[in-house]
Amino acid sequence: MGFESQDVERKVISIIRILNDTSEPLGARVIAHRLKDYGIELGERAVRYHLKLMDERGLTRLVGRDGRLLTEQGKEELKSALVKDKVGLAISKIELLAFRTDFDFENRRGLIPANVSFFSKEKFNKALHAMKPAFESGLCVSDLVAIAEEGETLGELTIPQGSIGFATVCSIVINGVLLKAGVPMDSRFGGILQIRNHKPFRFVELIHYAGSSLDPSEVFIRAKMTTVGEAAKVGNGKLLANFREIPSICRGIAEGAVAKLKEAGLGGVLVMGDTSEPVCEVPVELNRIGMILMGGLNPVAAAVEVGIEAENRAMSTIMEYQDLTNFKELL
Repeated sequence: MGFESQDVERKVISIIRILNDTSEPLGARVIAHRLKDYGIELGERAVRYHLKLMDERGLTRLVGRDGRLLTEQGKEELKSALVKDKVGLAISKIELLAFRTDFDFENRRGLIPANVSFFSKEKFNKALHAMKPAFESGLCVSDLVAIAEEGETLGELTIPQGSIGFATVCSIVINGVLLKAGVPMDSRFGGILQIRNHKPFRFVELIHYAGSSLDPSEVFIRAKMTTVGEAAKVGNGKLLANFREIPSICRGIAEGAVAKLKEAGLGGVLVMGDTSEPVCEVPVELNRIGMILMGGLNPVAAAVEVGIEAENRAMSTIMEYQDLTNFKELL
């Protein structure tokens, strides 16, 4: 890229990532605010300096007085960003969204993490009906969802032209709530969980978060490795699921928090194992408890299984709990 230092390059890549998540021009003030989520403290003046450099190199283009949009060259730069910045990006996103989660049990308000999927307008109603069995069978983190038309926003994402945005609750809500309760959680991997007779049986595929720059759910859906629709109908199939570990001493606190989440319509915990005991054939560290969380994108996977295309942005944003509605109301 020709920049003077790795530090400058990292800041530029972070700005590119922010611009990549929107279809609307963003100004220096908004970018400076969002950079804080990447651990980068830059004032508006400094952001404008970096944006000017990016304009000169064809990564961004000026729209209006201060807004910037990402160019095709900028999008290509993101794809070939620093390898060391990309490795472990998935685990970084999990930790960031967990920290930003501030759901309040008592008042039923606050921010929770969400996945966003983009469907074409023409096929959205068909997608809803394809997803219905997955929601009815509980193969999701929550029945609470949100939709938005083109140009509108879901959390921090703007819906592109010709699409309808569909937000589902992300399993990271468990991480966030337990973090606020003082329970440290180790997010190990996302995988394909085999279901037999409506019960979790074993993981048949997995991707470790710490070594991946992609969300495992996006990878598995794109590869069409799920059979969520079949699992919803007959109780046998392959689902998106995630594996976590917590210290065994925290079990009581974790169970209490999970129960309160469930009362608020936020579930997702499939299994909480015994101390140091394997869970669905996955070994667990000494004095720790294994947990299997349902993948938030399972309903979307069911739609993709019947040939409905979706562009997924897993664990991509946070949303206000009160902005969500029950899936049944969309039908």
